[in-house]
Amino acid sequence: MDAVFEDALRRAIGGLRLPVGPEAVGRLTLFADRLLKWNRRVNLTAVTEPVELAEKHFADSLALLPHIGASRTILDIGSGAGLPGLALACVRPELQVTCCDSVGKKVAFVKAVAAELRLSVRGVAVRATGVPEADSLPRSDVVVSRAMADPDRWVPLGAKYLAECGRLYAMLGRGAEREALEAVGEQSGLELELLEQFALPISGAQRAIARWRPRGERRRAPRA
Repeated sequence: MDAVFEDALRRAIGGLRLPVGPEAVGRLTLFADRLLKWNRRVNLTAVTEPVELAEKHFADSLALLPHIGASRTILDIGSGAGLPGLALACVRPELQVTCCDSVGKKVAFVKAVAAELRLSVRGVAVRATGVPEADSLPRSDVVVSRAMADPDRWVPLGAKYLAECGRLYAMLGRGAEREALEAVGEQSGLELELLEQFALPISGAQRAIARWRPRGERRRAPRA
């Protein structure tokens, strides 16, 4: 992988003040290298310029790190090439991550990289239907989508996969509105617990992370 990518990744994670050590940077760099190589024959990403890839795919995915606490299990629905699920596992190898996507070739890529990096990441080629048992998908401490669908479609679906005391996340772009996010959560028995809006440090692109908890649950961090 081009040194330009690694330099941009370090700048982006530093700008976001993310807890990413040197070993994790190495794993992420290998992940990016394999992503670009596979992308020559399998459509995994339209973003191939090193700085943009480092910031808008990798650092953007890792922005979730400060919010997931001591959670042990992650379900990434609509994971594509493993963003954010596989990227999070590169930084926290103790996580049990399931990456789900309806495109088999993308899931094959996730499995190959996870095996090479010896990470506890499971890839499942399925379109999530909201029935975990039928989909062979686990109920998880963290259920996340990164731009898979609008919140009004994502929240009712993702809520079906939450473990007890789990948290539902949406990783969003510009224009996240608190009132709309609160309303869509209420319809699924959830309460909006967090809405963080921020700018990526190199491009200034606007991003947001929304987090919901089961309604009526005592306020606390995700399951330890």
